Amino acid sequence: MARRTGPAQDSPTQPDPLTWLRGLPKAELHLHLEGSITPETLVELSQANDAIPLTLEAAKQVYSYSDFPSFLMSFKAVTQRLHSAADYETITYAMLRDLAAQGVRHAEAYISIGILYHFARLDVDEVMAAIERGRLRGEKDFGISLLWIIDAVRHFGIEECARVFRKAAELQHQYPSVVGIGIGGDEARGPAQDFRELYAEAKAAGLHLTCHAGESTGPQSIWAALNIGAERIGHALTAQQDLDLIEVLAQRQIPLELNITSNLRTGCCPALLEHPARRYFEEGLMVTLNSDDPPFFGATLLDEYLLAHTEFELSLDQLREIAANSIEASFLKPERKLALLGEVERYGW
Repeated sequence: MARRTGPAQDSPTQPDPLTWLRGLPKAELHLHLEGSITPETLVELSQANDAIPLTLEAAKQVYSYSDFPSFLMSFKAVTQRLHSAADYETITYAMLRDLAAQGVRHAEAYISIGILYHFARLDVDEVMAAIERGRLRGEKDFGISLLWIIDAVRHFGIEECARVFRKAAELQHQYPSVVGIGIGGDEARGPAQDFRELYAEAKAAGLHLTCHAGESTGPQSIWAALNIGAERIGHALTAQQDLDLIEVLAQRQIPLELNITSNLRTGCCPALLEHPARRYFEEGLMVTLNSDDPPFFGATLLDEYLLAHTEFELSLDQLREIAANSIEASFLKPERKLALLGEVERYGW
């Protein structure tokens, strides 16, 4: 992890935290494209697609849920509002616009090919072409880079996930922005160990490996993710229950994609002060902060950084370190990674 010390953020003239954190160059590594759709964008889509368009108030109601299973149903309700490939271009561009406004310089977003295949509503190739158009426009207009992680839904079963991963292997040759695979969905109904062979196949195809683990199940899920070769762990909330696991994560510097507000809103973490983000940081784990599905949880990536500062009392310089972690943990090419790390190091000095 990139550590540096200095008086700039601890002096009597400390800058306004929100302003400073907004300008801090950072990466978002755990963000679902479909989960980035704001109620305002949902209204825009509805006006284009529905005979009776949603009002903003009605759109906001689509995001209501009470626990993790109902959150998954709410997420599904939003994705069902995506009626055409063009809609995917719209939401990609809007996502990059919103990220750039928070000082995000690079993002790696999950695109749920698993949902597209499962419900067979849209052609995957047409959707990929559309999100690429949105990516290229957004990168040009907002100065932010974007890579894709192809997401399978673990509880849809091994065969459906195999189809998704093999499509990812094919897509990376057409679109160099496709760099990895992952599994989301219900951990209990799709244990990571079941995907060992598929992950080995994806790795052999040149794809990076991520895995949601330890969000709604215990630390055994994180162990399983490591055992199948996951390079980054999404959530890792329950690692705090296993001291041996904490030690391994620290020693191996496995990047953790933490999602504080997400864990609170889904009920996976019962209270803010029970979230292990600060403990993980203090114990030397490679912590990154992420927003997951911002409109569903009412918190952007900038909000997550501000929360870590105000509630977990991480200093601005410690948050600079976390921002550097986010760049280092990315799947960017070395030259771009070094350039962005330089931006983080120079920021505010």
